[in-house]
Amino acid sequence: MPTERITFAGHAGTQLAARLDLPDGPVLATALFAHCFTCSKDIPAARRIAARLAGMGIAVLRFDFTGLGHSEGEFENTDFSSNVQDLIAAAQYLSGRDLAPQILIGHSLGGAAVLRARAGIPSVKGVVTLGAPSDPAHVTHHFETALPKIEAEGAAEVCLGGRPFVIGKGFVDDIKSAELELAISDLRAALLVMHAPTDATVGIENASAIFGAAKHPKSFVTLDQADHLISRARDAEYAAEVIAAWAGRYVDLAPPAPPPGAPEGVLRVSEADPEGFLQDIQSGPHHHMLADEPKAYGGTNRGMSPYGFIAAGLGACTSMTIRMYARRKEWPLDSISVDVCHDKVHAQDAAPGAPAKIDQFTRVIQLCGDLSDEQRQRLLEIADKCPVHRTLESGAKVVTRLEVQHAPM
Repeated sequence: MPTERITFAGHAGTQLAARLDLPDGPVLATALFAHCFTCSKDIPAARRIAARLAGMGIAVLRFDFTGLGHSEGEFENTDFSSNVQDLIAAAQYLSGRDLAPQILIGHSLGGAAVLRARAGIPSVKGVVTLGAPSDPAHVTHHFETALPKIEAEGAAEVCLGGRPFVIGKGFVDDIKSAELELAISDLRAALLVMHAPTDATVGIENASAIFGAAKHPKSFVTLDQADHLISRARDAEYAAEVIAAWAGRYVDLAPPAPPPGAPEGVLRVSEADPEGFLQDIQSGPHHHMLADEPKAYGGTNRGMSPYGFIAAGLGACTSMTIRMYARRKEWPLDSISVDVCHDKVHAQDAAPGAPAKIDQFTRVIQLCGDLSDEQRQRLLEIADKCPVHRTLESGAKVVTRLEVQHAPM
């Protein structure tokens, strides 16, 4: 899935760094992700959830709040309210790209922020909180011992997650006055509360308070043994899959209808974008794919290139051929992966005396399992017996005819 590196103007006009994770195919919906307190858009949970959602057709914008990560500004001059305004600015940026967000996702304090920001983002139909506090002032527990100094001197440096941050009195005053109950009860969007009962940072009672304050439609899903940062890949992917399934009740996630299926045994390619290179590919009545060119060549990178499909066919056929042989021999082959690269090389590099360039496909095969050296060598030899390999090496005849289109009566 493609990821765009972008910047947009935040609440104070400073440039905020962001990543826009896009599906390979059509965008079915857009989500806006708010990260946890003093975290960034690039924490594993944010990256994994965004990638999984993009794989299911949902574009995700994740960004660094002012003064954090790669965004401009000073963290000590920000507060909870400015985070909310940054979220609204992010939504406005997306709307300007015809990607107005229908889903808000907030992790930890970001969850509290999306609950407050919902009122300023009218396109939103669903809000998701992940390990969110019911009271934003909950974060002051992380620097409780510094509160007297902040009150007396106006600011103090605290250590959060092993990094120094300057917390100002304005931040503390703002977050203590940030009452969420009214915002939750007047959310006017579907709510999904996700929380781990064993969360040692933000207790499960916070999820109960958020859920209790909300009106229907509302749902609660436990994250079981996940930690507060949702650091395990399987927990993040589970959360993303639940979010996508839940969102389907409130957001139209139905993909656009593919072109009519081709007859059995026919692979039909039809132009999807006359202004670019995007192609619809229909293989028989059931399989639909997209082909395109990279942006550097004038495409939109929404599908594999034509040569990419050839390389994919070679790689898939190679893996299938090896597996078929190993299965028949009952060899302990656990898994196979095939990397394929395509290049244009001088023919003389392959055959001395040939002046022209030829296509060269390079395969790198990984065989996992308790195999002997002899078995591995034999499977490497079997790879060359792949039917697609043989077709590419021997050449093929292409027969083309023009179908006459009769004018309508």
